[in-house]
Amino acid sequence: HSLQYLHTGLPPGTHFPEFTAVGLFDGEQFVYYDSNISRMIPKTEWIQNISADYWDRETPKQYANQEVFIFYLDVIKQEFNQTEG
Repeated sequence: HSLQYLHTGLPPGTHFPEFTAVGLFDGEQFVYYDSNISRMIPKTEWIQNISADYWDRETPKQYANQEVFIFYLDVIKQEFNQTEG
């Protein structure tokens, strides 16, 4: 089995979420999170049966990932003198 989380960051003002996370189990998307909704969303039938405690734990984890990801994107942009985009 494999478990992967893919994170994507975009600059503000693009009409897309600034941060997106997609969870994949064995290559199948099972959860989704983005900075606009700030909530983990189940994407498969089997994950919808997980208790509410799971979602209450996982949503703050993705929010923390969002904060760290955006911080490091800003660091990289400064390192390469990229002030926009």
